[in-house]
Amino acid sequence: MSDVMYGYGTGMTGWGFIAMAITQLLFWGLLLGGVALLVRYLVRSHHDANLPPTRQTPQQVLAERLARGEIDEAEYQRRLTTLRSS
Repeated sequence: MSDVMYGYGTGMTGWGFIAMAITQLLFWGLLLGGVALLVRYLVRSHHDANLPPTRQTPQQVLAERLARGEIDEAEYQRRLTTLRSS
């Protein structure tokens, strides 16, 4: 009668302990992995912010001005010729 009233057996079986251990390992693994990824992201973004900006060549600046429509094709060719001759 006591088995029906209080459940089967007196405690957790071996499979219960294994399932509990796996669940705890997954929980802590995911938690620590998430913290590690967050730290890595923050360190990398801080490192990238401290890098000096890359310098563009005069030809690249001129090509960007042409692409934005600040100068026309004739002006681009004239200035590019001037840059190459100097």
